Amino acid sequence: MYARRRHVYFAMMGACLALFVLAWAVVRLWSIPVAVGMCVVAMVIPPLAAIVANRRGPEDRWWDDPSGDRKSDDWWDELDGKKRRPPQ
Repeated sequence: MYARRRHVYFAMMGACLALFVLAWAVVRLWSIPVAVGMCVVAMVIPPLAAIVANRRGPEDRWWDDPSGDRKSDDWWDELDGKKRRPPQ
């Protein structure tokens, strides 16, 4: 799923760049307001692309990964009712 999110991110950023370049290289020759509107749309795309790229999918198992702090991990495991085996 990570590769799919990465591809969507790069597609969105490519569309953003294409909108910006086309707006000021081509469209401005016919209509300045339309070129400005295209830039406004291009301005909105990067935050949306970051949200898409960083969202977690249902298959991402981030909540049960150990944090590295043994005391904290034991505390959370106790709250969740898990029994952790001692390291061997």
